[in-house]
Amino acid sequence: MLLAVVLFIVGLVLLIKGGDWFVDGSTGIAHRFHVPELLIGATVVSIGTTLPEVMVSATSAVSGHGEIAYGNALGSIICNTALISAITVAVRPSKVDRKAFRTPVIFFFTAFALYAIVAYFFGYFYKQVGLLLLAIFLVYMFVVVRQALDSPKKSEAAPEEDEDEDDTALAKEIGLLVIGAVLIAIGARLLVDNGTIIAEGLGVPESVIALTFVALGTSLPELVTAITSLAKGHGALSLGNIIGANLFNLVLVSGVSVSLSPFAIPSGKTIAGMNASLVVDIPVALCVMLLLTVPALVRGKLSRIQGILLLLIYAAFCVFQFVG
Repeated sequence: MLLAVVLFIVGLVLLIKGGDWFVDGSTGIAHRFHVPELLIGATVVSIGTTLPEVMVSATSAVSGHGEIAYGNALGSIICNTALISAITVAVRPSKVDRKAFRTPVIFFFTAFALYAIVAYFFGYFYKQVGLLLLAIFLVYMFVVVRQALDSPKKSEAAPEEDEDEDDTALAKEIGLLVIGAVLIAIGARLLVDNGTIIAEGLGVPESVIALTFVALGTSLPELVTAITSLAKGHGALSLGNIIGANLFNLVLVSGVSVSLSPFAIPSGKTIAGMNASLVVDIPVALCVMLLLTVPALVRGKLSRIQGILLLLIYAAFCVFQFVG
């Protein structure tokens, strides 16, 4: 068990560092070829910070651990919203650009509606569902890229560099990209394999480990972004990253894992004879996103009470997973 815990932590570290290097390398290459910065943020960075969840869920699904794939995606949404963004909002509430948030919020709740319908009426995520989620992801990316290209562009004067230095920098960026991807793949495998061992050792369902420890671990890139944004006084930037990551958890993370290996809704825990995931997990994910986004879209700003309520909900959710 001790070895499994150590390897689990090593997997988390590899995921975090791998994701960091992947984003650094990909954004560096994108800048080098003069891709607009807004476009980089809407595509490369967003996907890069979600890669840990993609790899963990895909690896879990393919290896027959659908509970981890399911719990990681759903748990990451809850963790991102009720813990990471809640800390930012509770410490330093900020104003919200309603126009900027409207698109990802609309896409998120559209995808969530599909996700919930499949969960409640079928109880099984078929390959067609995964493909449909991926189609929503592609449509969202098209819309965001189109908006980015249509937005006013700021001219940036690129500093002149020596050709040898330029080639060295490019090689370094490609190296970061490749090494980052490798570390993410290795970290995901360590996380899934040892998360399963820990779950068995603690006598709790794999979905509980996925909804809590695995979800928190794969959400650490978003946590780092939130803390950095908070320190620099950019709370709204953190909120935008969280909403984008939550959308990707539904349409990209779930889409990839379900397309590779369909699985049923976890049924290891029940409440009054009903599947706990349908009674608690999905409703909590919906509740925290509504609590975070609706007031922001209506009032154009966040309040400290929102952050406090979200943190209380997350604490209660975690207690339920291990005690309830």
